[in-house]
Amino acid sequence: MIANYLMFISAVIIGLLGVAHLDLTYRGPKLLPRDPGLKKHMEESALVITKQTSYWRAWIGFNASHSLGAIMFGLIYGYLALFQGDFLFQSWFFLTLGLAALVAYVVMAKLYWFRTPFFGISLSLVLYILSVGLSRV
Repeated sequence: MIANYLMFISAVIIGLLGVAHLDLTYRGPKLLPRDPGLKKHMEESALVITKQTSYWRAWIGFNASHSLGAIMFGLIYGYLALFQGDFLFQSWFFLTLGLAALVAYVVMAKLYWFRTPFFGISLSLVLYILSVGLSRV
């Protein structure tokens, strides 16, 4: 049962980071460039792949979809941990998928993001690994 709770907490951390990121994407100045001219330039510049969107709209869309991925991870793994723990801990597919996602998030956080998501995702990864290990005892 402790394994289920550790997995749930791991999922909640990622889910909450996703919710916070989604909130920051649409509200407040935290994800705006410090240079207001850059935002204007992003709004006026189209991507090479299409003229149907701007860099700014793509930036907002990428941040929103990134947030939704983290929220979905939190909801799915949180639900499985609390209500379908036996299934989750017996499914090498879901365990490997979750581990791969968290490792990828940790690497991206280290390479491209900043301290808060790196520490939060790293904690989530440690709890995830502990939960899997305890489920085997």
